[in-house]
Amino acid sequence: MVRQEDTAAFESGEVHPVYATFALARDAEWCSRLFVLEMKEAQEEGIGTFVTVKHLSPAFIGDEVVFEAQIEVLTGNEVNCRFTAKKGERLIAEGRTGQKILTKEKITTLFDTLKND
Repeated sequence: MVRQEDTAAFESGEVHPVYATFALARDAEWCSRLFVLEMKEAQEEGIGTFVTVKHLSPAFIGDEVVFEAQIEVLTGNEVNCRFTAKKGERLIAEGRTGQKILTKEKITTLFDTLKND
């Protein structure tokens, strides 16, 4: 369900009272992450590698937008998905997402190494 906080708004104010592209990207990454949650082990976590969104049509506050994701590439620890977002039959957006499954220890080490850059 599209909420007020999902609309296109920045510090300068609301741009449009519709589902923002950045909110679409967040929700697309979440629907693809559901695969990662089923695949990862307890000592592992997913980390996003990319998201592309082709925003095709508006969705309004109160609209139910349904996401459907499919695994496109599953190679080693890499999970790349294709997704669509629809309001009824109308295509709101489509795109791709990527995540890698790494050990939590490796992610922590990576973050610690880069934190002081």
